[in-house]
Amino acid sequence: MSMNFVFGLPRDVAGNTGIVVFVDRLSKMAHLAAVPDSIDGEGTAKLFMDRVFRQHGLPVAIVSDRDPRFTGKFWKSVFKVLGTRLDMSTADHPQTDGQTERVNRVINDILRSICADTPRRWSTMLPLVEFALNNAVHASTGFTPFYMNGFINPRVPLTLSLRESGLVGGEVADRLADISPATVKKQVSEFLAT
Repeated sequence: MSMNFVFGLPRDVAGNTGIVVFVDRLSKMAHLAAVPDSIDGEGTAKLFMDRVFRQHGLPVAIVSDRDPRFTGKFWKSVFKVLGTRLDMSTADHPQTDGQTERVNRVINDILRSICADTPRRWSTMLPLVEFALNNAVHASTGFTPFYMNGFINPRVPLTLSLRESGLVGGEVADRLADISPATVKKQVSEFLAT
């Protein structure tokens, strides 16, 4: 599991200016949560427990940058109690947490596109952005994160006419593989319109 923050977004109606990003290193499944810039280690730990632990259990290790929100006593005690370890990427080797950085770039592009239309409502779109990321075929696995976690893809309007929601070839897989910001924004808009 890797985790990181993305800040610099417009302040939403709840006062959030960033997101915390949790990414499973095997399945590439991402979990996102809107956060204020004042979030601390305890608040981040609560989000981890709510967004990750309750759905997937405890990872063996968590890789993160050296953000003070991850290096404080609170996090160290949480990991000690839970019996896992926190591995920090180093300033000299940011690629240690490269997959989260790549996800962050995609999320940044998508959210900046959304912010252009509704700058104070970006956080309300975050669950749909997370869903779109997790329902897109990942280049390194050849599958969607949903499929990697449960061997099934969720049914969406694009696949409702199919008998099963497993990964299928051809046109559907091509559409699922396109996770460009413009495509995700279009899919989210179409979903909201239905």
